[in-house]
Amino acid sequence: MRRKNRFLYLDRHKILVGILCLLVLCVWAQHRPNPPKIKHLAKTSVKDDPQKKVYLEFAETLDFDEKLNPDYQILRGNVRFRKEGMYMFCDSAYFYEASNSLDAFGNVRMEQGDTLFVYSDVMFYDGVTQIARLRENVRMENQDMVLFTDSLNYDLVPNIGYFFEGGKLVDSENELTSIYGQYSPDTKRAVFNYDVQLVNPEYTLYSDTLEYSTVTKIADILGPSVIVSDSNIIYSRRGWYDTQNNTSMLLDRSIVVSKSQQLTGDTIYYDRDRGFGEVFGNMFMNDTLRKVIMEGQYGFYNEKTEYSFATDSARVLEYSGIDTLYLHADTLKGFTLPDSTRMLQAYYGTRFFRNDMQGVCDSMNYFTRDSAIYMYKDPIVWSDNYQIFGDTIKVFMNDSTVDWAHIPHFAFAAQQKDSLFFDQLAGKDLKAYFKGGQLDKVDVSGNVQTIFYPQERDSSYTGLNRAESSFLTMFLKDQKMDKLIMWPEVQGSLTPVPMIKRDQLFLPDYQWFEDYRPKDSADIFRKIVKQVTDMPKKKRRFSNQ
Repeated sequence: MRRKNRFLYLDRHKILVGILCLLVLCVWAQHRPNPPKIKHLAKTSVKDDPQKKVYLEFAETLDFDEKLNPDYQILRGNVRFRKEGMYMFCDSAYFYEASNSLDAFGNVRMEQGDTLFVYSDVMFYDGVTQIARLRENVRMENQDMVLFTDSLNYDLVPNIGYFFEGGKLVDSENELTSIYGQYSPDTKRAVFNYDVQLVNPEYTLYSDTLEYSTVTKIADILGPSVIVSDSNIIYSRRGWYDTQNNTSMLLDRSIVVSKSQQLTGDTIYYDRDRGFGEVFGNMFMNDTLRKVIMEGQYGFYNEKTEYSFATDSARVLEYSGIDTLYLHADTLKGFTLPDSTRMLQAYYGTRFFRNDMQGVCDSMNYFTRDSAIYMYKDPIVWSDNYQIFGDTIKVFMNDSTVDWAHIPHFAFAAQQKDSLFFDQLAGKDLKAYFKGGQLDKVDVSGNVQTIFYPQERDSSYTGLNRAESSFLTMFLKDQKMDKLIMWPEVQGSLTPVPMIKRDQLFLPDYQWFEDYRPKDSADIFRKIVKQVTDMPKKKRRFSNQ
């Protein structure tokens, strides 16, 4: 009986000790210390999802204290984890198996296949969000691309890594830096924001926003950007630049500035190796050295050969002097000759306006060497109330003003006196000399024919003076005839005004083309269709119309 009571006492004692132990464990559990985790954010339990599951594959040592803290394991020595096709290596780690999370320290490395490698000193992997936060000496390698930064967040769901405290991407062609950036190993595309800089051996691109493909080497310009090289500077807000082939498409009226030329337009295709810029829409090319602007809805410019082209509402503005020359033609070309002379060609429907001179013709050449204008096929030039036309007209400038003009083969000059009377002069060869922008002297040779209306001091007309000879020299004063010399033999007659008949008023080749004359700088775009009947008889022999 005593033995039985003794065993009963021992059983009761064991039960009491067990209850006390449970109470102590409960109190300890409420006040247990937290593990030394660093910025670990994942504390939510994750279900056994194969896509999120992190497997511990190897560690030289594993510490696990179920009593002190059962939430994590302490791993040391060649630690290796696996998540799907991604492997993670480090020297030591805290592993939170319930949430598939871990804190990795020392020689951290992530590997995915044989193409993606990420290195850092520290990594915090959140199993709930599946984001790896890599810090200190971070390096992401993907084929020929290497990304350097000190803070990289690598989101494994979309497979994108992004930095926000400055980073640098380097590939076989370029080096890109920015404050914020992101890179996708799947698409091989990177996005850069804030203080973006792309450095190429041939140029440097500065931008606010840029996208870049490490496969195609194409940079998409998405914000205000400047591309600086030894040959030119490009300003653009939108477009793309192929850094491998040195070609680009620049939108939103980008600007290419090279030497003394400035090229802009709605859209510019630019080839840096060829020095070739092609413009679509509202082309504007300004040659600040030669003081020439070329415009058109389509055109191009080669900065190496200095060849320029414009068409579709094409226009040239020459502003080297006080007065600006406005010229329009269906097609405009500018290029440099072997002797360094700059030449401008205008053809089909050429019209120009300047305050002291206006003109029309089919085609025209302008040479900077002697400031000469050559007008071909039905050319007409007006100066004040004078009109000159012929088969070919050559106008020579001096300090941007008209110096003299030459009309070989056939020439006809007329001055309007009033609504009925016109002084007229025709011959094979005519040279007109200007002074101060006004006609000063005229020399004519070969089959000279004239009609003049001499005036008295009260401006009344004496009559119609018609004369013919081989040579003529006329001097003018205040745009009026002051002296007339004809030689060697002169045949002529004077008809009093009351006796003038209508068929005596004009020479055979007379024609007054006032309707063709450009009235102002905008009128050069007016289309004029010349009819055969509009041309004088002698001119028709040289006209293809």
